[in-house]
Amino acid sequence: MSTPEAERRLHPWSWLFVLVQQLKQFIIPLLALVFVGRGDGNALWPLIGVAALALASLWQYFTYRYRVDEDRLVVREGLLERKVRQIPFARIHNVALHQSLLHRMFGVAEVRLESAAGGKAEAEMRVLRLDEALALERLIRDRGAASHVGGTAQAEASADATLLLALPTAEVVRLGLASNRGMVVVAGAFALAWQAFPDRAMTRLVQDAGERAFGYASHLTIGWAGQAAAVAGIVLLALVVLRLLSVLLAVLQFHGFTLQVHGRRLTVERGLLTRIRTSASRRRIQAWTLREGLPHRLLRRRALQVDTAAGQQQEGEQRSLRELAPIATPDACDALVRDVLPGIAWPPAAWQPLHPRAWQRLMLPGVLLAAVAAAVAYWRFGPWGLVALAWAPWAVYAARQHARRAGYACDARLVAVREGWWSRHWRFAEIDKLQALELRQSPLDRRFGMATLWLDTAGAGAMSPPLRLRLVPLAEARALHARLAREVARRPLRW
Repeated sequence: MSTPEAERRLHPWSWLFVLVQQLKQFIIPLLALVFVGRGDGNALWPLIGVAALALASLWQYFTYRYRVDEDRLVVREGLLERKVRQIPFARIHNVALHQSLLHRMFGVAEVRLESAAGGKAEAEMRVLRLDEALALERLIRDRGAASHVGGTAQAEASADATLLLALPTAEVVRLGLASNRGMVVVAGAFALAWQAFPDRAMTRLVQDAGERAFGYASHLTIGWAGQAAAVAGIVLLALVVLRLLSVLLAVLQFHGFTLQVHGRRLTVERGLLTRIRTSASRRRIQAWTLREGLPHRLLRRRALQVDTAAGQQQEGEQRSLRELAPIATPDACDALVRDVLPGIAWPPAAWQPLHPRAWQRLMLPGVLLAAVAAAVAYWRFGPWGLVALAWAPWAVYAARQHARRAGYACDARLVAVREGWWSRHWRFAEIDKLQALELRQSPLDRRFGMATLWLDTAGAGAMSPPLRLRLVPLAEARALHARLAREVARRPLRW
């Protein structure tokens, strides 16, 4: 067994990056002290606060040490209250390297080591030299693989990296066109402004803008057709601006996107100004999601995402391995699944349909909503309120389309579902990754003789669609539940 290495320190400028990070968190209270304390003796309090944060950053630099042992990483921090963490390489699920524009100027990177424990990283190193950070990532990859299987894994770990996917700029632009990132940013900015300014000020601003717009339009003698065209032009312009903003955000986040496989680990690198490099073992992937919205279908593209056992977010930025293919052709997405999961038959050869009366079960909420809305509108507006009933035929049509395209597939290794009509998704997982099964029946389900089988895996995000076999004939659902329960009980859980 080799002799443990000597303890190492962080980069000499690490205290500066810790200080910048802390200033981001306390910038609003400090600015409040600056403006509130103007003209009295409290003007120096912000400087005292900055000095205290700087001392805390220096203290962290001088008291933080880490050491690389044969099979683990040992992290020591603190002087008066000491903490020592021993992190086995085999337990590290995700290695994330983060480089902001400031990091790149100094040639350093922030390293986060994550496990399946929860929302806090096992170790966070702010910051290391970039070559040291990449060497640490490579060491964790090699020794973590060797600790699982031995010589075979070690040989795989030393293999050259294979490029699975690279997105050129044209594909990143398509990603922006197919996404709604611009709308999310605008909504977030509006919500922030509404919180930052008094309600009366924001309400008055919106009212004044509306009154000016309508007042200007009322002075134009263009008739109702011209006014409708003007409104349509404004809406079209807003949509174009939102799409351009989505393209800009996509370029910032996914410029230079590459997906590589290195032995048993997958590595994703992306970003224009801020570069993020994420590495995780293939066996940490718990579930898969293929997404295809209407813009994706127009562009003949899909998105491939995964849930890992260590799915975390920091500062609103996804740093765990999630996007295997932000955008790619359907054939490329299917090929990625087969490359990462060798021996898997994807896409499934045969999909099992839902219950023959599933469309009736799906249409009921829409039809009932249309009936209630029509009754209320009739009471309020008279016969014109019955126009709300026009929603009922659309609800029936949508339910039929959804039921016709939905289905599930299950073989010896994989269970998969597909759902959606307007916006479609495919959700699947290896049976070895299932943690719990649940058979559900609502009163309506019992009336129609159907049930829904819910399957649980680790690492599922809040925005991930559920893995469920929905509206399956009751006898079929019970038989599948019994079969999967035996398989889950027999097989060891693979993290």
